[in-house]
Amino acid sequence: MPDLLARIHFSESATRLAINVLVALLILLVGTWLAARLANIVQRAMQRASVDATLVGFLRNLIYGVLVAVLVVSALITAGVPSAPLVAALGASGLAIGLALQGSLSNLAWGVLLIVFRPFRAGDFVHAGGLDGTVESVNLMYTLLVLPDNREAIVPNAKIGADAIINANRRGTRRFELKVGIGYKDDIGQAIREVEKLFAADPLILKDPPPSVVTGALSESSVDLIIRGWARSGDWWVAQTDLLRRIKESFAQAGISIPFPQRELTVVQGSLPTGKPAG
Repeated sequence: MPDLLARIHFSESATRLAINVLVALLILLVGTWLAARLANIVQRAMQRASVDATLVGFLRNLIYGVLVAVLVVSALITAGVPSAPLVAALGASGLAIGLALQGSLSNLAWGVLLIVFRPFRAGDFVHAGGLDGTVESVNLMYTLLVLPDNREAIVPNAKIGADAIINANRRGTRRFELKVGIGYKDDIGQAIREVEKLFAADPLILKDPPPSVVTGALSESSVDLIIRGWARSGDWWVAQTDLLRRIKESFAQAGISIPFPQRELTVVQGSLPTGKPAG
């Protein structure tokens, strides 16, 4: 009789275990299918909302991965695995992985923030991560910059996020500033009028905000004029370099000098302490 009861109890336990395993497998199969469908629905919704393609792919995979992890834990608990040791093991594993991938997770987090808040876009000229360059692409782990000399710089996103970001293209226009010195004997008003003529004739220099030229300083060898103007971001470099060349040519034609540093020495005739004439 005891053997019969033991066999019945074992049979019931095996049956219950088999049912739990089948239910766990069913949870995994159906749940994985539903998780993929839900992740795809979210992906299509973000694509219709014109969310960045990199962020769309990342969020889709993140949602799918979280759902699958929840399904695996639920299936193991359903199959009879004790929940407390399982949760403890998952927590310890997550902590170990987080510590090992601390730098990578920081880059990943900043990559998501850069894609979501968009302090710059591809094609913008920025100062970021201590470098000046044109943004070619923003990935989840790093940002690719093309430096002015055509070198490529792969900058970790955490380095970019930890420093100030200066975007030269966001506003669409940029101001330039030039300093040009003229001689003390030259007519300041004439020099200012010559520069204003160049402002009016240059299509790259914007008229609103208006450009300006003022007397900036009385230096040792020159009267310094401060010349400021606005240009579109794409014309900024050409506008100021062309203006500087034309200022030189215009001043030369108008007889306005651009002096170089010089010193005036005064020689005083006198006698040496011995009474002998100097020189």
